[in-house]
Amino acid sequence: MDIDVRSQGPVKVIKLRGRLSLGETVDRLRATVEDLMATGDTRLVMDLEELTTVDSSGIGLLTRCMTSAKKQGGALKLVNPSKFVMQTLKLVGLLNLFEIFPDAQAAAASFQ
Repeated sequence: MDIDVRSQGPVKVIKLRGRLSLGETVDRLRATVEDLMATGDTRLVMDLEELTTVDSSGIGLLTRCMTSAKKQGGALKLVNPSKFVMQTLKLVGLLNLFEIFPDAQAAAASFQ
């Protein structure tokens, strides 16, 4: 999985490509998010358009990231999840927990 982090004003946009599943990919994303939060970046947008697969450990990580960001006064917002990711979130009953936007610009602007 590829992880690309860029700034859009005070918001960090994390673009994921590939599979988010148990093991190295979940560990890398967890470390990336923890590093961002450690430096005070708690306004996070996760672009899931090119995320092909997510398993239960990936869903758990997204939920933990959202909770951690909220505890620090920020938020985690999702951008354009693939059909598979949307179905997975819906299946496990977590779709309504996340704010979902059509593009990163709209998600970043929602923090204003």
